[in-house]
Amino acid sequence: QVKNATNQIVMNCADIDIITASYAPEGDEEVHATGFNYQNEDEKVTLSFPSTLQKGTGTLKIDFVGELNDKMKGFYRSKYTTPTGDTRYAAVTQFEATDARRAFPCWDEPAIKATFDISLVVPKDRVALSNMNVVDRKPYPDDENLVEVKFARTPVMSTYLVAFVVGEYDFVEARSQDGVLVRVYTPVGKAEQGKFALEVAAKTLPFYKDYFNVPYPLPKIDLIAIADFAAGAMENWGLVTYRETALLIDPKNSCSSSRQWVALVVGHELAHQWFGNLVTMEWWTHLWLNEGFASWIEYLCVDHCFPEYDIWTQFVSADYTRAQELDALDNSHPIEVSVGHPSEVDEIFDAISYSKGASVIRMLHDYIGDEDFRKGMNLYLTKFQQKNAATEDLWESLEKASGKPIAAVMNTWTKQMGFPLIYVEAEQQEDDRVLKLVQKKFCASGPYTGEDFPMWMVPISICTSDDPTCAKMQILMDKPELTVVLKDTKPEQWVKLNLGTVGFFRTQYSPDMLEALIPAIQDLSLPPVDRLGLQNDLFSLARAGIISTVEVLKVMEAFVNEPNYTVWSDLSCNLGILSTLLSHTDFHEDIQAFVRDVFSPIGERLGWDPRPGEGHLDALLRGLVLGKLGKAGHKATLEEARRRFKDHVEGKHILSADLRSPVYVTVLKHGDSSTLDTMLKLHKQADMQEEKNRIERVLGAISQPELIQKVLTFALSEEVRPQDTVSVIGGVAGGSKQGRKAAWKFVRDNWEELYNRYQGGFLISRLIKLTVDGFANDKMAAEVKAFFESHPAPSAERTVQQCCENILLNAAWLKRDADNIHHFLAQRRGPPAT
Repeated sequence: QVKNATNQIVMNCADIDIITASYAPEGDEEVHATGFNYQNEDEKVTLSFPSTLQKGTGTLKIDFVGELNDKMKGFYRSKYTTPTGDTRYAAVTQFEATDARRAFPCWDEPAIKATFDISLVVPKDRVALSNMNVVDRKPYPDDENLVEVKFARTPVMSTYLVAFVVGEYDFVEARSQDGVLVRVYTPVGKAEQGKFALEVAAKTLPFYKDYFNVPYPLPKIDLIAIADFAAGAMENWGLVTYRETALLIDPKNSCSSSRQWVALVVGHELAHQWFGNLVTMEWWTHLWLNEGFASWIEYLCVDHCFPEYDIWTQFVSADYTRAQELDALDNSHPIEVSVGHPSEVDEIFDAISYSKGASVIRMLHDYIGDEDFRKGMNLYLTKFQQKNAATEDLWESLEKASGKPIAAVMNTWTKQMGFPLIYVEAEQQEDDRVLKLVQKKFCASGPYTGEDFPMWMVPISICTSDDPTCAKMQILMDKPELTVVLKDTKPEQWVKLNLGTVGFFRTQYSPDMLEALIPAIQDLSLPPVDRLGLQNDLFSLARAGIISTVEVLKVMEAFVNEPNYTVWSDLSCNLGILSTLLSHTDFHEDIQAFVRDVFSPIGERLGWDPRPGEGHLDALLRGLVLGKLGKAGHKATLEEARRRFKDHVEGKHILSADLRSPVYVTVLKHGDSSTLDTMLKLHKQADMQEEKNRIERVLGAISQPELIQKVLTFALSEEVRPQDTVSVIGGVAGGSKQGRKAAWKFVRDNWEELYNRYQGGFLISRLIKLTVDGFANDKMAAEVKAFFESHPAPSAERTVQQCCENILLNAAWLKRDADNIHHFLAQRRGPPAT
């Protein structure tokens, strides 16, 4: 549509050469463009015409040549190996956020929606897929080896959701209850491995249809595994692309955590078919709406499909605590971020958009209640379908449905960065408990001392030992200080804030309130998610220097009877952080001994082999505990791991998938060059990407300097898929003190190659974070800062600032607490352990 007379047309275009372009006004002569002026910086092209194009509609025709690139973005080639061992390429797309313009010239912004009629001319023995169903397939006149495949017209949609794939695939299919044809496309010969995802998808579509009360709008949906893929998956409308490890499950060789991961990712991408695809964010500032929402509802969906996963407890350790860790930094950012240049878009695909977004939506859902929340969602999706919306629009719909001040509350969570620390103390007055609450911004560097006084509207639930699973009181804290009276609360009852760890804040209890809660950890009367939250809050308070680390270590000892996988998982993460910190001291062995002491009772209770009647969570817990004990050098665990590894390698007794990671990491950590060679051989032989990744992630556990170099060289070799190089280097950095130094040097020495490989993209941010986050002295922070000043990575700028901040925080923590920790660990060891 020409809205005003003009002799120029400006559109997005990147790495494309235009041969000819013409504009034909409806019912008039076509006019050929006489000039193409590329603005490469802005990824735009200006087409100039010899005469003025008058107001009205017309057709723009462009003949152009583009490149099937190796950058895992735009229209790119993905390398795969056929069952007979030949190397071939598939042609696939990844357009979000701003790369449709690399496949065809277009107006590449989420609010400029259109319908798409797509035809692909492809070799006749290849599978060709796009967003819609095939409506015609005919021989291509100029070449008998080609066919022209024509797809149905799409609904009105954004460019970043357009997709096409050309390659060799097998598939499995099913129809969902509501008649949608669901297919999972797999590498040739692996159709069997698509069945699990197919089941999840077929169950999920009707669940969302019912939840939103809006039907899935397309006739079909395909889920397809792509060999070279930068993200986890991409929600292209009707053609969702995945990394192989996020889609394929082999009943024999896939571990429990992989099944869970596939279920979550399928749930996440299918949610986008409504939330994102049918209703799209107005601009990238509102990306969080898409991602935060899908990252929340994927858990709701998995909980519906697999109640035995106890997935909401896992949400707290996977998303909630991760988001709080990042959001306590001075270099965090608000959920809503203004975005200008395309390179700034890549940068906001981070834990704030996804995990903090999901956490505040979980808090909001809890505050509104499920029924009104669903009503509001339906209002929103119906009102804006095939259109675009901003954050405010969602608040308005939810406010209408619930009658609560949603916008006022939520603006404090999305428009300012950070979150509050709530300090609470209690006083008994006859039969009542009087609580005094104070909120202040929580900072990773210690008590908040800023000039301004950021404030949040915080929904707070309070429970007592009377009924730990039910809120005795719910309040909305909308001022800096608040006094609350809990009626009929006896002196011997404990009081806990933030039931279910749903509110996005941390709690600091007065010493006597905390003391009363410790027995409730030991006797498990506090629910798992609350035990986890309590421990995690304490750990972060210690990290920030608000309490002593020794106090947390003492609380950690109270977890000896802990049966819950997720609680152990969070404990394990925190001990890992502490262990990394103390690798910079000469008493690193003492923290290993502490880990062995904390984990060996549960290790002995679990043993190595599953018992009848065990489920998903037992398998996850066993893997976690054995891996932790093995890495920490627990003698019996190490010996058994070596024995089982030998049997596995010799083919006498193949390790179950759930035991592979813990065994691999244990033998490598305490292994030599022949152990590493054996692992690399297993890697080469592995047919499944999941097994290759499993090995890649643990290689960094090896500790001899020359072997560390070998692993780093391997990371950039042809043996490792480009998107997986990052986890190999990250594994080395996280594996040992020597590894950390070597990985950082390796990244600096190979910077050109790594940067070109991931050009912008969030993999570069991930690489930087994994490599340097574990350092702990001021000199290193300066070195990192200086390196990236001379080697700029625009899309990772914020990540670099966050890493430097983390290094300085680690250094301060070490200075502050190392001696106390050393003293505590030494005196608890007494005589050397046998």
